[in-house]
Amino acid sequence: MMLTQNKSQVEIRKIVIFGAGKIGRSFIGQLFGCSGYKVVFIDVDPVMITRLNQQGNYRVVIKGEKDEEIIVPNIKAISALDRDKVVDAVSTAEILAVSVGKNALEKVIPAIAAGLVRRFTNNPGIPLDIILAENMRSAASFVRTLLKKNLPSGFPVETMVGLIETSIGKMVPIMPLAELEKDPLVVFAEPYNTLILDGKGFKSTIPAIKGLAPKNNIKAWVDRKAFIHNLGHATAAYYGYSLHPGSVYMYEILDDSDVFRFTRNVMLQSADILRTAYPGDFTASDLEDHIDDLIYRFRNKALQDTIFRVGLDLNRKLNADDRFMGAIHLAMQYRKPYNLILEAMSFGLCFRAKDEAGNSFPSDVMFLDSIEKDFELTLIELLGFDPVLDLPVIEKLKKLYKVKQGV
Repeated sequence: MMLTQNKSQVEIRKIVIFGAGKIGRSFIGQLFGCSGYKVVFIDVDPVMITRLNQQGNYRVVIKGEKDEEIIVPNIKAISALDRDKVVDAVSTAEILAVSVGKNALEKVIPAIAAGLVRRFTNNPGIPLDIILAENMRSAASFVRTLLKKNLPSGFPVETMVGLIETSIGKMVPIMPLAELEKDPLVVFAEPYNTLILDGKGFKSTIPAIKGLAPKNNIKAWVDRKAFIHNLGHATAAYYGYSLHPGSVYMYEILDDSDVFRFTRNVMLQSADILRTAYPGDFTASDLEDHIDDLIYRFRNKALQDTIFRVGLDLNRKLNADDRFMGAIHLAMQYRKPYNLILEAMSFGLCFRAKDEAGNSFPSDVMFLDSIEKDFELTLIELLGFDPVLDLPVIEKLKKLYKVKQGV
């Protein structure tokens, strides 16, 4: 593949990233940008777009024992509202990444589909790999369905589009307002910098990028992220908040031995389920080491990760297909105990942490009000619980909820 100035041709070493948010900039953009790729962000924030284009780079501050500053160079940005430029960027990218959140995927897929059509017309035979940097299970299947709805009948999706599922393990805190006032583009992140992704999903050669870790069975690794990392992080936030509602940071609550112990035990129960589900991918020792490393990372004082950030968005985190219920459904399938996971989830039903300005996450307020009015209906209609199959869990959760509410 030859690099050319003709904008209709595919440009080698150019990645187009939908979403210039925390993961897009601190993780995907950093990995590729610091490896010599031209990075083109597509976003809806006009201020972000203008600043990225004016500056042409941005800072990532790695928060560990010592702060480390990384300058990510060779940056451009396009407004998501500029349809033709977005379509052209997709059609000429060597590789694509999407980091917008599940709810926004339906909004960006039509432009990606149009870019694929233009690419296929101008450069037939050159596939496009799309890194799905989303914290969701079965992301490839979800995106494939959306693409097929937006592509012409007969478009060779299976051969010309690589859908690369990932396990996003990097923790990125909410930026303090004082830091953003000094530099609106700066983003803080933890030292962890490994992007686990589906090695079998690529249609082209896997890029030689430091930090990429291709796996053969990505489903196992996505579930490890959801049912150990995400589950454990949320458990610490919800249980820690219940004991210390005045605390702000994750490291504060994990200094409490009760919170530390309960969080670790919940993660170990989930690890036992995972080991049963994926015996060829994980050992008990592997998973226990992973849990201890995660809790060490959760306690990173320099990161200043807040209880609010880790626990917010209850509609998603308590959903029937997310970290808690996903692990519980897997436990049911393999007839494994899940009592600790269920108890951890119940603390999320009472989570009312606020941000540094004293504000609640808007949808959480509505959720908590709804669950007070009609517990079962909220779990079924808002969280997607099955009224028949999940009935035993609903009843157990309701009992735990009433105890915590003092009813």
